Amino acid sequence: MNNIRTFEDMTPVIAEDAWVDEAAVVIGDVEIGSGSTIWPSVVIRGDIHQIRIGERTSIQDGTVVHVTHDSQFVPGGFSTTVGNDVTVGHNVTLHGCEIKDQCLVGMGSIVLDGAVVESQVIIGAGSLVPGGKTLESGYLYVGSPVKQIRKLTEKELAFFEYSAQNYQKLGQQHKNHT
Repeated sequence: MNNIRTFEDMTPVIAEDAWVDEAAVVIGDVEIGSGSTIWPSVVIRGDIHQIRIGERTSIQDGTVVHVTHDSQFVPGGFSTTVGNDVTVGHNVTLHGCEIKDQCLVGMGSIVLDGAVVESQVIIGAGSLVPGGKTLESGYLYVGSPVKQIRKLTEKELAFFEYSAQNYQKLGQQHKNHT
């Protein structure tokens, strides 16, 4: 089975030093940046709009990344963009949204169409970010729907870079064993 698939003449573009687990599936108009890691059972499906994943970003096990097509109901549709140094936890759904740089999306969270997560945000596990909502930089958000809880601490802000480097290193270890 080919886990990196062309769809409608759109072939995923994956940086040479990125790592995509053989049990992940990447389809269509997708770009994955340098040092990023795509873990087992992830589905990144850019079949009806584009998906862009930045550098040193970790998309963890069981996550689904998808988009919304252009139609009379959603003019222009919604692409999905995930910035640099982002950690996306296990079993997350990112759908037609934008996650900017240095964010942590907690396990089991859902981020819906048109939502924008500004840089340096933590979304707590199991949270729901409704369509069209913007999460302001520098805060922790938790809940379903999410609510702004408090400003991030210096330790939490430093964690973004640590997490990105840690998963980049771990991804390279996995890449060297395949």
